Amino acid sequence: MAFATEWNTPRAWAIDLGVCAVVGGLLGILGPFGSYLNEGAAMRILYWVGVFMVSGAVHGIVIRKMLRPAARAQIPVWVWLPGVVLVLNLPLSTLSRLTAIAIWPELEQAVRPLEWFVQSLVIALAYASAFYFLRFRPGRVIVAPAVEGHRSGTLRIRDDLLCLQMEDHYVRVHTPDGSRLVLMPLSQAVTEVAGIEGLRIHRSWWVARSAVAAVRSEGRNFRLVLTNGIEAPVARSAVSTLRAAGWLDDPNRGRNER
Repeated sequence: MAFATEWNTPRAWAIDLGVCAVVGGLLGILGPFGSYLNEGAAMRILYWVGVFMVSGAVHGIVIRKMLRPAARAQIPVWVWLPGVVLVLNLPLSTLSRLTAIAIWPELEQAVRPLEWFVQSLVIALAYASAFYFLRFRPGRVIVAPAVEGHRSGTLRIRDDLLCLQMEDHYVRVHTPDGSRLVLMPLSQAVTEVAGIEGLRIHRSWWVARSAVAAVRSEGRNFRLVLTNGIEAPVARSAVSTLRAAGWLDDPNRGRNER
C-alpha cells in the first residue's frame, strides 16, 4: 500500500527543499562555525546550499518512512526523531566533511572529526525540530493510512465503536476489543463516523452515546465513564450541548456519580 500524506507531495517537497536552499544560502553568507574564513564567498554559499539540500532530502525521506512503523508501535514522533537524526548525522557529517576538505584542504587539520560531527549534529537537530513543529503541530495533522487492511484515508468503522481519542497527530480508535492508532485528523475521523450516534465532547475526544455508562462530576467539571472503563473529559464549552442532548441526566445512561 502506498504511503502518501498531504505533505508527501511534489509541492510539499518543493517547499521543504526550497527552505533548505534559502537557509543554506543564509548560512553561506553568515559563515557559522568559522566557515566565513573559507575563501570564495560564492563557493561557500554553494557548499552550504548543497549540504542543506542533501541533508534535508535524506532526513525528509527517512522521517516520512518512519511514520507508519512508528504509528503501529505506538511510538510518538518526538521519541524516535532525535535518534533518527543522530544516526543519520554520522554518514551526512562524513560526507559534508569530505566535500569541504576537497574544496578547502586546510580544514582537515583545522577542524577535528568529532568537532565536525557535533557541529553537524547541532544543525541537523535544528532542522528536525523545525520540521517537527511545522509538520506535526496541532492543526497541521496529516491524513494517511496507519493500519494494514485500511483503505487510504478511511477508518474501518465498527458498530461497537466506543470513542475516538486524539493523541498528538494520531487518532486512537477504541472498541471493546482494545484500541489502535490511525494517522489522520480527529475532525476527519469524526466525519467518517457520522452514521453512529455520538458527540464531540472535547477537542481531543468524540464519544459514541451507546458507550457512556455513567457521568462523573466535580463542581463544573464533567467526565463520561465509558463501558470499557475509560473516563473521557467533557470540555466546559460542550456541557450545554451534552445537557441539551440528555447525556448528563439520562437515567438509562447509567448512574450519575456526584
